[in-house]
Amino acid sequence: MISQLFSPVFKGNNHRNDSDDKFHEECGVFGIYSPHKVDTFSLIQFGLFSLQHRGQEACGFSVLRDGFILSHKSEGLVLDSFLEIANSKCYHGNAVIGHTRYSTEGGQSKKNIQPFFGEDSQGKSTISIVHNGNLVNAKKIRKNLESKGITFLSEYSDSEVILRLIQRYLHKYDNNLETAIQKTTLDIQGAYSVIVLTKNKMAAFRDPNGIRPLCYGMLNEKTYIFSSETCGIDSVGGYYIRDLFPGEMAIVDQKSIRFSLLTKKKYTKRRTCSFEYIYFSRPDSLIENINVYEIREKSGEKLYEQYPVEADVVIGVPDSGVPASIGFSKASGIPFKPILVKNKYIGRSFILPKQEIRERIVNLKLNPILDEIKGKRIVIVDDSIVRGTTSRRLVSILRKAGAREIHFRSASPPIIGPCFLGVDTPSKKDLISHNLNKDEIAKILDVDSLEFLSIKNLIKILGSRNYCFGCFTGNYPVHIHKK
Repeated sequence: MISQLFSPVFKGNNHRNDSDDKFHEECGVFGIYSPHKVDTFSLIQFGLFSLQHRGQEACGFSVLRDGFILSHKSEGLVLDSFLEIANSKCYHGNAVIGHTRYSTEGGQSKKNIQPFFGEDSQGKSTISIVHNGNLVNAKKIRKNLESKGITFLSEYSDSEVILRLIQRYLHKYDNNLETAIQKTTLDIQGAYSVIVLTKNKMAAFRDPNGIRPLCYGMLNEKTYIFSSETCGIDSVGGYYIRDLFPGEMAIVDQKSIRFSLLTKKKYTKRRTCSFEYIYFSRPDSLIENINVYEIREKSGEKLYEQYPVEADVVIGVPDSGVPASIGFSKASGIPFKPILVKNKYIGRSFILPKQEIRERIVNLKLNPILDEIKGKRIVIVDDSIVRGTTSRRLVSILRKAGAREIHFRSASPPIIGPCFLGVDTPSKKDLISHNLNKDEIAKILDVDSLEFLSIKNLIKILGSRNYCFGCFTGNYPVHIHKK
């Protein structure tokens, strides 16, 4: 009965590939503002490419050139999208914002690709935004705005809700961008890191809990960069200054940059998504000035301290499980070997009509070096276990290769709840740790032992409780209206 519950089910040819058994990244946002013309085409290309891991479905950008906002959006990967543009000189200006997309709210329609932009009565773009996160009250706000005659272009996007609110308040408060954003953030609830581009300014702001990351840096003394991660700043040769504080707004114009808090109310403590450190962010990034790679390696060390085991070799599931496996090896003295070979050219999703072909996807993505497995006691470390489908197939591959023992270690606590704040996650019924205990999961995976990093040790590694642990505890920093 248990095995039937978690056997992979696929519906239709266009269903997302279930063997890619991970939480899917939220989105990535990037922006640059300069008082002078710069090569915005190349800068946004580099910035978005560095954030490609945060979304592979679509991307887009808006450039401010000579007081006009020009936008380009398309499905697919960043480099493919930029190859579509014949004349890059059209996209040279003094400011640019961009977005890499993995759909959360709104689905995969082309109408939901960011940036979203607003036009004046002459059909010229006057404002554009990019957003990472998810609003929990967007549907209610949209319905209210539509009742007032405001038209929406997307099928459903909470990002467009933010745009239309800002536009409404700009009209009401004499085009004062700072006031319009402040009023907007009083209406919206949830997770948001947003960059706004107008004809003469750029603004960036985070939600009061700082759930989604957003940092800033400089390319030179007058050119400012905003990015979901520091790797975006690095990609264009800039230098990181700091993360925006929860509930902070930065506004840049031709003369200066100004910072302010979005409300005078007392803010809750920072609650940055803990899964940024476990999986989403690139290992070379800093989030809240904390080294992501270091957190992942420490999680492996803690895993061994929690649950020592005797084995011959430690292997990590590429790529995000590798730092934790190195940490496990360091703490245990068991040698780490890169036995799982990853095909770096494989796509994120497949349209595969037959079940037996779908089952082979794991072998396409990850293939073991057989001679290093036969007769060995193996510890396999992954960043997390979501549905368990990929983990089970991977264990099956290792068993067939002759592994004598297999000990599975998860560098995160058991995932018992979905994310409502900007991550595309399965429902509770599809989360293996929500439905089964550790021993039952170990039986499903066919492993000799299974252990998860404890919440207590995750908090120790991160250095405080000031993070969102909602997917591990079911307690979220924002009130969720659950059906």
